[in-house]
Amino acid sequence: MNIDLHTHGKLAKKTDFSMDYFLSMTREAKENDLQAVALTEHFNTRNFFDMLDQLDREFEYIGDHYVVGGLKVFSGMEVDVAEVGHILIIGNRVDIRELRGQLEPYSGKDSFIPFKELLDRTENYDVLRIGAHPKRESTPLTHHDPLQLQRLDALDVNAKDLFQYGFGMADEVRRFADQLGLPACAGSDSHQPLQFGSVYNQLQADCDTAAQIRDEIRAGRYSLEISQCLNVKVKAAQMMKELLKKSMVVA
Repeated sequence: MNIDLHTHGKLAKKTDFSMDYFLSMTREAKENDLQAVALTEHFNTRNFFDMLDQLDREFEYIGDHYVVGGLKVFSGMEVDVAEVGHILIIGNRVDIRELRGQLEPYSGKDSFIPFKELLDRTENYDVLRIGAHPKRESTPLTHHDPLQLQRLDALDVNAKDLFQYGFGMADEVRRFADQLGLPACAGSDSHQPLQFGSVYNQLQADCDTAAQIRDEIRAGRYSLEISQCLNVKVKAAQMMKELLKKSMVVA
């Protein structure tokens, strides 16, 4: 199963969820030979719950994923932590809703949840926890306590970072993950359809739950694939995103 573990269903945090735009994302994902994606929208995006409500109304839900035209869309979110850094949480929609509700007091930029507290709150949920873009200069994870980082399930080899810093960033993340005893997995960080296929994970098993994905990654039963067209895909996606944002009224 080819899966992208870091994707967004909206153009930007401040835009409303558009079903048409979301469906354009899923079509492009399928055209890039993906069978699944994790929808890790920012937890403090505008109308987070409205996005989930629309998905609930429109699509069948099996295990931990929506079925969207044959594509598995796993439910999740991307959470900012107080000490700087982003954590991807992927799991059942009931758990994602509940955890997002708990994070409401921490949704402001000056009141993000401490890293350890986020780990503690998610410990008893059957979720997949990934450290997003751990070596990105603006939101690194390298300064966190290694004992806390080791509670994560994996670190994110992020397509945007490979574009910005070069393909050598993949090796840097892998070395950092190795130091912690964690696997490294791929996430495109797509906000725009053209970015799909830049990176993805090829799992040996077909998974229906976040726990199954977590088990495959922990056991090393996957390969991390990086497209030779990554730079073109990411650059085109970023250019299109900026053009679309300029054409929209964003509060």
